[in-house]
Amino acid sequence: MTEKSCSYDSERFLADARNDKLIHYRGIRMKNLSATLLILLVMLFTTQLQADNSTWDISRESYTGTKAITVYSDPDCGCCSKWIAHLEKHEFDVTNIKTSEIEKIKNKYNVPPGLASCHTAIIDGYVIEGHVPADDIKRLLNTRPDISGLSVPQMPVGTPGMEMGDRKDSFRVIGFEDDGGIVIFQEYTDY
Repeated sequence: MTEKSCSYDSERFLADARNDKLIHYRGIRMKNLSATLLILLVMLFTTQLQADNSTWDISRESYTGTKAITVYSDPDCGCCSKWIAHLEKHEFDVTNIKTSEIEKIKNKYNVPPGLASCHTAIIDGYVIEGHVPADDIKRLLNTRPDISGLSVPQMPVGTPGMEMGDRKDSFRVIGFEDDGGIVIFQEYTDY
């Protein structure tokens, strides 16, 4: 298979910009480097806005009960804050407790080692481990199954807070019990 080549010549574009030559962009003629940089900044900002729109932002599950959730996260973890932002978009009232002793929290709430991830949260008596989608938390709270909590083990790309472009790994939301039993609560293969 032949790789499709891009008709945009970035080296020539930058060389023309440095030489202050007349530049064409989508039918617009520009004569100076400032205009060129302005267009590049607009393109970058537009791309960032598109990246901020997540599959997970749309609420598919309604819930009217308690929305107070306490999240225990490592102070150096960036994906934890992105997951928290996801929860806040779903109107959860998040208290984030940053701690370097996250393993002690996991042990305190009996998170099975094989289901561990980067942050642990507590809501209405349930443990939420890792990048669990907000709609799954709402469904858990609506149905109140006899389990200890939910986990998205490890850190699958594409989960809330772990978005990386178009890549979306399949993953499962696992329900776990104090006695070590597990159930598949939800499965995501095409989202």
